[in-house]
Amino acid sequence: MREHTEPDLAAAERAVADLLRAFGKDPSAEHLAGTPRRVALSYAEMLRSPEFRLTTFPNDEGYDELVLARGIPVQSLCEHHLLPFSGVAHIGYLPGERILGLSKLARVLELFARDLQVQERLTQQVADWLQHHLRPQGVGVVIEAEHLCMSLRGVRAMGARTVTSALHGSLRRDAGSRQEFFALTGGKI
Repeated sequence: MREHTEPDLAAAERAVADLLRAFGKDPSAEHLAGTPRRVALSYAEMLRSPEFRLTTFPNDEGYDELVLARGIPVQSLCEHHLLPFSGVAHIGYLPGERILGLSKLARVLELFARDLQVQERLTQQVADWLQHHLRPQGVGVVIEAEHLCMSLRGVRAMGARTVTSALHGSLRRDAGSRQEFFALTGGKI
């Protein structure tokens, strides 16, 4: 699991108040009076993933076909601009000796998404974690997300979505398995 450190909320509040002042705003004004605390609490929530226990079960039936959860909502914060990115993730695996409690696919995603991130690393972290902890025959992760740092500022490309993928094991090595995974996620090969 990821290490958790307790945030210094008082320092975060002071930093937000300083930021408001830097942009010519008065943090003690009636409508802004609670803003530094609210922002500090918001970031503390967005940057802390809840703990969970990995639940696996013996693959007694020898199931060896793709298990895929599509359209798992994902939200994270761009580490370059501290702006959100959000979209969906498609996470699948080819079982080995154990199968996974399905809710854990979303929990693993949240474990890494609740951090300052880049989408490429987030995609790889989820795939690596599942490969290491579940030891399946293969793992595939695809994330499609819109980045507010790209749509609200700079180029202002509203609606543009970035797609990243990470594959391990037979989903990487075997062309047929890879093709099946991308077909089921709705991706093009």
